[in-house]
Amino acid sequence: MSFRINSNISAMGALRNLNMNSTMFNKSINRLSTGMRINSAADDPAGLIVSENFRAQISGVSQAIRNNQDAMNYAKTAEGALDEIARLLREGRELAVQSGNTALLDANQIQANQNQWNLMVQSVNRIATDTAFGKKRLLDGSSGVNASVVNLANVRNISLSGVFNGQSVTSNGPIDIDITAASTKATATGTNTIAAASLNAYLGAAVGTDAGQFAINGTTFSVSATDTWGDVVARINERSAQTGITAEAVYGGGNGSIKLTSTTYGSKGDFVVSDSGVLLTAAGLIDTKNAVGGTAGVNAVADVTIGTETVTFTGGLMGRDGLTLSDADGNVITLQPGAAVATLNDAGYVQVGSAQFQTGGNAGQRTTLSIGSFLSSALDIDNLDLTTPNGVNAAMGKIENAISELSRKRGEIGSFMRNVLESNVRSLGIAKENLQATESAIRDVDIADEMTNYTKLQILQQSGLSVLAQANQAPQGVLSLLRG
Repeated sequence: MSFRINSNISAMGALRNLNMNSTMFNKSINRLSTGMRINSAADDPAGLIVSENFRAQISGVSQAIRNNQDAMNYAKTAEGALDEIARLLREGRELAVQSGNTALLDANQIQANQNQWNLMVQSVNRIATDTAFGKKRLLDGSSGVNASVVNLANVRNISLSGVFNGQSVTSNGPIDIDITAASTKATATGTNTIAAASLNAYLGAAVGTDAGQFAINGTTFSVSATDTWGDVVARINERSAQTGITAEAVYGGGNGSIKLTSTTYGSKGDFVVSDSGVLLTAAGLIDTKNAVGGTAGVNAVADVTIGTETVTFTGGLMGRDGLTLSDADGNVITLQPGAAVATLNDAGYVQVGSAQFQTGGNAGQRTTLSIGSFLSSALDIDNLDLTTPNGVNAAMGKIENAISELSRKRGEIGSFMRNVLESNVRSLGIAKENLQATESAIRDVDIADEMTNYTKLQILQQSGLSVLAQANQAPQGVLSLLRG
């Protein structure tokens, strides 16, 4: 054993251990006071890198949840405005039905209905123009995919859902329409031919022994012997708003007869006539749908191309007429009456709006909602005439189509809210919870474990101070040797 004064090795060792314990003790206090295991990069460099990545994901998911909630309010605003437009259209259809009741209404009452309808159209345009979410207008075509007609001679309206051939429409461009089948109306010509010197002579001839009854689509007509064939034609046309059928006298080969034509294009206009022997030579039936005594209406068919995608559109689907073509994605194209088989390049143009939502916390996790335009021109309800029977019949058809379009779009918005946004919020909430749990396991301190460590370090620090004091007293033993 040696005794030294200049170098107290025992005290140096005790001091070194005391400093280490003091450093660890301070770190333990820091962890307990912040509740975090990692307070600086030096605490756990690898853990810091991983936890920072998790923190970035958590903040992104949190903002995505808020984005989905904002998108929900956006969609609710649009759907509520569409509900009000639908209410106006329902009332407008009531006016059209009322205006067809010419037996009870005079000209002033019918004109009052027309004036009221004109005001309703103005309200539809006001709602479509003014409805906005913040500064974003929703129903004027600027939010989402909007289509405009270029070839007005053959195409009346184009309405796009934002999805074409199962893919989102993301770029502007032309719409090409190749009409492969033209739409026609259902027709039937009576077999009861009456000999006459001319068409006028036929119209003025009395029905005579051909008197009886016939019914068109359930509406019954009674014909007496003193009625003329011109009276029969006029009577059918007076009630065309009910039957959906118009009549005309045709003449050829010295004989006259009555031809019936649907007011609606396509299979929707097919009709049934049950006759006791007025229009037909004997009691019988006309059923255009089944080609009995008449020709069925034909629905138009067209191949539509947007970008590099081509989809076949068919008329007459979902209760629409033969001129209104649609596809599986809810896109609708309405042709003009008389549109023939033709290839229409650049028949329309698609413009992509800004209704896109960042619904996820990572790049590329976006979704779109195409609302389109609901101005009266887009709904094809401009310039409807409620003052004539034919005008009323056409008005009811167009208003019904507009109501169907509104209902379809409201259904799309509802599906977007329920199956996209609400589902997203639920799944993002679960993801956030699990990301937070993982980040917490890496970064947060286990208080119970740390308290055990803190107690140990506190005892070691106290014992270290005591031992250091003892070690500092050790060199005084050399004095005993010097005194001796």
